[in-house]
Amino acid sequence: QVQLVESGGGLVQAGGSLRLSCAASGRTFVGSGLGWFRQAPGKEREFVAAINPRQFFYYADSVKGRFTISRDNAKNTVYLQMNSLKPEDTAIYYCAASNGPRGYYSDSSQYTYWGQGTTVTVPG
Repeated sequence: QVQLVESGGGLVQAGGSLRLSCAASGRTFVGSGLGWFRQAPGKEREFVAAINPRQFFYYADSVKGRFTISRDNAKNTVYLQMNSLKPEDTAIYYCAASNGPRGYYSDSSQYTYWGQGTTVTVPG
């Protein structure tokens, strides 16, 4: 059974940093895209960042220059380093994995597997 398990969320003051991790099990995702999405209270889920199998990065404009996505294929894990956090970054963060390579990694429909989410809170 494929599982994605996020960790690393928490409460952090504005300007602070957090590092989210998402460990996958049940299959390898070496040839797949890995992404992070988030959902703030009362809002729809939105794209945050993605990394394709060739280590190309994609970022939402709202996080460019502050967030960094990376992957460790040996550990079947994807990370999201979040710096200079703002109150508007408060959300549940979900990792996702595609079933093989895709052409549009900011689209949530491209992903087959999803984690349960980890909460990030940045007080205003």
